Amino acid sequence: MRTYAIGDIHGARDKLEDVHDRIAMDRGRVGDHGAPVVHIGDLVDRGPDSRGVIDFLLAGVGRGEPWIVLKGNHDRMFTGFLADPDSQDPGLREGMHWIEPRLGGDTTLASYGVAGAGERMLFDLHADALAAVPAAHVRFLSGLHASYRRGPAVFVHAGIRPGVPLDAQAEDDLLWIRRPFLDDPRDHGALVVHGHTPVDRVTHYGNRLNIDTGAGYGRTLSAVVIEGDRVWLLGPGGRQPVLPGG
Repeated sequence: MRTYAIGDIHGARDKLEDVHDRIAMDRGRVGDHGAPVVHIGDLVDRGPDSRGVIDFLLAGVGRGEPWIVLKGNHDRMFTGFLADPDSQDPGLREGMHWIEPRLGGDTTLASYGVAGAGERMLFDLHADALAAVPAAHVRFLSGLHASYRRGPAVFVHAGIRPGVPLDAQAEDDLLWIRRPFLDDPRDHGALVVHGHTPVDRVTHYGNRLNIDTGAGYGRTLSAVVIEGDRVWLLGPGGRQPVLPGG
């Protein structure tokens, strides 16, 4: 059972196209064109082309590519803003707003041609965003699922709440959790493939696999292939083993 997965994209369409090229090369080598590709969430924010990322994913899904696209906390903050400019995501620290540069909503709006985030009246900015963001993009983002289970792995954006059954997880945890999950060494009943907390390189902790390598901060976007209990990073030259504790 083969599954491909891509880490947090954060508006980096050029890097997304590059890792999809690596996946296509791997498919050609192994003769498998049907294995799903799981995008782990955080499609938007910080990077320069969030709109382009959504266009790319919509086009692939529309032509029937076996792509699974999951929701990240940044994707939920984006749709929350479009629904209500005063939206405060439950996982966001009080006093912060999605359009702040630290979160990257300003760059997402700019990719749709909406300028002046942080300088203009919020409700004027919101009105321009509603006019600029295609309805198809809103439907796509609003319809994303927060988890995907395949064989011995479960794919989520941030992680899971330890001790809670996988089918009873709360979306807030799947999109936002950090320490209670990151610090827990227990077997969760599946290998948890996640992003959200950037690491220097794809890291296998035995019970979880972190594939967010900081594309949102100008670093690498990583893609992996998982076959049973084996994991490989897809580099420019092909597969590189990712070992637990390695």
